[in-house]
Amino acid sequence: MEKIMQSWVKDRAAPQQVDVLLFDDFSGHCLANTVEPMRAANTLAGRQIYDWRFLTLEGGTAVSSAGMEVNAHGRLAEYGGDMLIAMPSYHYRPLATDKALRGLRAAARRYAVMAGFDAGAWLLASAGLLDGHRATIHWEELQGFTEAFPSVDAQRLRYVRDGDRVTCSGALAAFELMLDLIAERHGQALRLELAALFMSPEATGGQVIPLARSRSLVRAIDLMQANLEMPLPIGEVARRVGRSQKDLEARMKAELGAPPQAVYRRLRLIQARKLVLETTLSVAEISLRCGYEDPSAMTRAFRQEFGSTPRQMRRG
Repeated sequence: MEKIMQSWVKDRAAPQQVDVLLFDDFSGHCLANTVEPMRAANTLAGRQIYDWRFLTLEGGTAVSSAGMEVNAHGRLAEYGGDMLIAMPSYHYRPLATDKALRGLRAAARRYAVMAGFDAGAWLLASAGLLDGHRATIHWEELQGFTEAFPSVDAQRLRYVRDGDRVTCSGALAAFELMLDLIAERHGQALRLELAALFMSPEATGGQVIPLARSRSLVRAIDLMQANLEMPLPIGEVARRVGRSQKDLEARMKAELGAPPQAVYRRLRLIQARKLVLETTLSVAEISLRCGYEDPSAMTRAFRQEFGSTPRQMRRG
């Protein structure tokens, strides 16, 4: 089990620098869905694995479609990094000025990855940065995008990653994309924690953000999360989602990098940590609520997973 969980933790390198190029009338929803997963990933990882900056062409203030003001850290021309995300939203076509397009082309030499969120693909394509690439844009703009840029392979997808070009269709897609990027760099365990963290506690209709792409895996994880206190046998989980246990194990290992037993254990321990940090329940009560009849067994699993016992974490 320890080897499995260690295999989910991939990267101990320096923080990844992600910069967001804002324009007036940008979507505050899209910005939050881009930055908050990185902020939460830093918190859950216990270290700075992402840094981000807000940029504008001139280094001034950008005002969202809802009137929210964001003070830029500086001008686009002053910075470089791992990824630049162009984030226009409403009234984006007039933004494709000669100055903006020159700035984006120059930035492509300073950033490892160029991305366009919401209507950002339009600016990247206008700058010639998506020629020969697969890309998407907000679906309301897809037909016009296809007609305007025949050299771009436009696709009706929530997001597209094609080499060093990344595009996505809107705010919710941005959140899903960020979770996938984080998982690829830092492991599926962190993605599971992020998805659980941003789950609305009032939601009763399944995951707001799916933890897996396969419908059967999404249903399997839903069952696991609904049965943390009385864990189901993996064979029963498989039966309820219409799969054999062997097939479920193979699919989950292929998509999430770990077998169902490890994923289920991780979800139970995530819940245990939440109760340790947010309640005054005893370790014995937390153990029962997370499917452990023996508090000592839960404590051993907790320490193996998080590097400290529940009591040590609570004191810390």
